[in-house]
Amino acid sequence: MRASLAVAFLLSAPAFAQWVNYPTPGTPRLADGRPNLSAPSPRLADGKPDLSGIWAAECAIYDGAGCFTRSLFFDLAKDLKPEDVQMTPWASKVQAQRESRDHVDDPYGYCLPPGVPRIDFGGGPFKILQTPGVTAFLYETLVGMIFRQVFTDGRALRESGEPTWLGYSVGRWDADTFVVESTGFKDGGWLDTKKGRPNSDAMRVTERFRRTDFGHMDLTISITDPKAYLKPWTVKTTLQLQPDTELIEAFCDEHEKTMEHRRITPPQPELPSVAVPTR
Repeated sequence: MRASLAVAFLLSAPAFAQWVNYPTPGTPRLADGRPNLSAPSPRLADGKPDLSGIWAAECAIYDGAGCFTRSLFFDLAKDLKPEDVQMTPWASKVQAQRESRDHVDDPYGYCLPPGVPRIDFGGGPFKILQTPGVTAFLYETLVGMIFRQVFTDGRALRESGEPTWLGYSVGRWDADTFVVESTGFKDGGWLDTKKGRPNSDAMRVTERFRRTDFGHMDLTISITDPKAYLKPWTVKTTLQLQPDTELIEAFCDEHEKTMEHRRITPPQPELPSVAVPTR
C-alpha cells in the first residue's frame, strides 16, 4: 500500500540537524571519541533517572531509504495481532473511509499536529527537558516545532475542558519508569498514517518511559478508548539517544504552493464518535 499522499509533500525535503558534531556535554565517550551509548543511565540530584536528551524511535527520522514508511508512525499496530486491536463500528467506518481516499484527508498533511501518540514517531526526533514541576517534550515534526507539557507538580489529570490535539498530561514516577497519562483529545484524531485508525474524545493514553542505559529508552504506549476500540491495546518500542546534534527548525511556510497543485474531492464528513452501550 502506498504511503499517505497527504503527507508525501512533507517527506520531499531533506532533514539536516543543527550544531552537527558539537559534543553534547556530559556524554560518556569511547576511546575513539564516539558516544558510549551503553554506559550507565544518568540520574538527577534527587536520584530519579535523567531522561533529558534528544531521542528518536526506530525509523522515526526520514532517511529516504524506506525505513520511515515501515515505522509505527504509519502503522501503530504493525507488531500486534489483528485480534489485539478491535475497532467499534464507528471507528471501523471512519478508518475505511480514510483508506478508501488514500489518506488524503490526514490533518498532518495540512500542517496540523499529528496528535498523540503519533507525534512520538512523527518524522523527527524530540527533546526531553526535566524540571521538578514539569517535563517538556520538544518535537521536531514535519510541520513545525511542537511542544507538550507533562505536569509533575501533583495536579490531577484534567478529565474535561476544551479538546486539544495533544491532550492534557500529568506525569509520575513508578520506580525508575516515568508514567505519562493524557486525556482531553479532539474527536476523530489519527493514531497512524497509513492505516488511519481514529481515536475519539474518550481516549486515554498512557506512555511509560524507562531509560535502560545512557543511549536507550524503552517506551510503552497503552491506548484505552471505549468509543473506538473494544479493549485497550499496547505497543512497545525502543528510543535511541541522538547525541552531538540538535533539533532543527521546521515550518509549513511553502504549504500554500503545494496546495495549488492538489485537486482533492471533498470527503463526506466523518461521523462523530458515539458512546458504547453498557450492559
